[in-house]
Amino acid sequence: MFRTLNTPALWAVTLAAAGILMVTMGARQSLGLFVSPLNTATSLGVASISLALAVGQFTWGAIQPLAGAAADRFGPGRVLLWGLLLLAIGSAITPFMDSTMGLIVSLGLLSAIGAGAGSFSVLIGASSQRLPLEARAAASGVINAGGSFGQFVFAPVLQVLIQLFGWMGAMWSLAVMVLAALPLVRLVSRPVEQAPGSAGIEAGLWRSVRDAMADRSYQLLNLGFFTCGFHIAFLVTHLPGEVDLCGLPGAVASWALAIIGLANILGSLYAGSCVARYRSKHVLFWMYASRAVMIALYLIAPKTELSFYVFAAGLGFTWLATVPPTAAIVGKLFGIRYLGTLFGMSLLAHQIGAFFGAYLGGLALTRFGDYSWMWYADMTLAAMAAFVNLPIREAALARQPA
Repeated sequence: MFRTLNTPALWAVTLAAAGILMVTMGARQSLGLFVSPLNTATSLGVASISLALAVGQFTWGAIQPLAGAAADRFGPGRVLLWGLLLLAIGSAITPFMDSTMGLIVSLGLLSAIGAGAGSFSVLIGASSQRLPLEARAAASGVINAGGSFGQFVFAPVLQVLIQLFGWMGAMWSLAVMVLAALPLVRLVSRPVEQAPGSAGIEAGLWRSVRDAMADRSYQLLNLGFFTCGFHIAFLVTHLPGEVDLCGLPGAVASWALAIIGLANILGSLYAGSCVARYRSKHVLFWMYASRAVMIALYLIAPKTELSFYVFAAGLGFTWLATVPPTAAIVGKLFGIRYLGTLFGMSLLAHQIGAFFGAYLGGLALTRFGDYSWMWYADMTLAAMAAFVNLPIREAALARQPA
């Protein structure tokens, strides 16, 4: 699949975008590790902290179409720069917050806006406009793998930092790591010649948005992506709590999150290759269906360290691997001229689901004492998401000569 990324310039854009996503996704996907120490330090309660993180999930999605539109219109450089700075500021001030509203401001707004401005809509949109058509599927897989690699690296590193320096020291260290990604912005945003096949549609931004919102295939795609957000946010926020309920050490949760990230590196690269070979809606069907099966197997399995690690590896293979086929369908339906904006709107749907996954998980634990009902809901939604992708209007791929 990498043969299409056949020049240093293509690799430079792709790897820089992957590096930025590694930092922004690694930072936000590891916040569940801070729930317990935050609760101990502030006595706010898991539900209140979950609310702040749920607001962050929604905010991360809400900023995506706005950041994508700004990058489509003015270029990605300033958007990425301000995104990284806001993420660092939000992380740095979190230790000074001792109220629910304070955490909503630092984690739910500042950090989430920053991470969203340096995430998929801007990075995939910017790289697609700078790469030739044949290289985009491979590049999207590599960029997505960068986000997964961030989770693989950040989760165990932050867990060690929490143990060594406390959660406050770990949060300040996180801010420093975010700032280290600033030099990569120039590589993603440098001017390049118009790539072949990248002219896209010229109907205008708002007309494109209206057309997309009225398109049934786009609606179905976003409905499935809603479920993906519910699933991911529930797990990254509450997997440490699930591990604790099972009587296992906290390190199991950090390593499970790391395994999810490692497995999704492989899954993202494989998804990128599948997008180039199969219809993306069929790729999404099998991804969502596999999640429903894996959750069912988890529920009947004994809760041991090994079962958590196997579960994490299985889920991790499809974790964020839904992004390349979802972005590919958006591009096929509407072109890439406003891909940052339109895919950002899909990510907003994803994060509305994420809000409910993070917040309802906290409410379920408070109300019932465990996450059983959340697992059942997650499994049902995954099965539904698999089937809503099948009616999407997507042309068959043109077969490439051997």
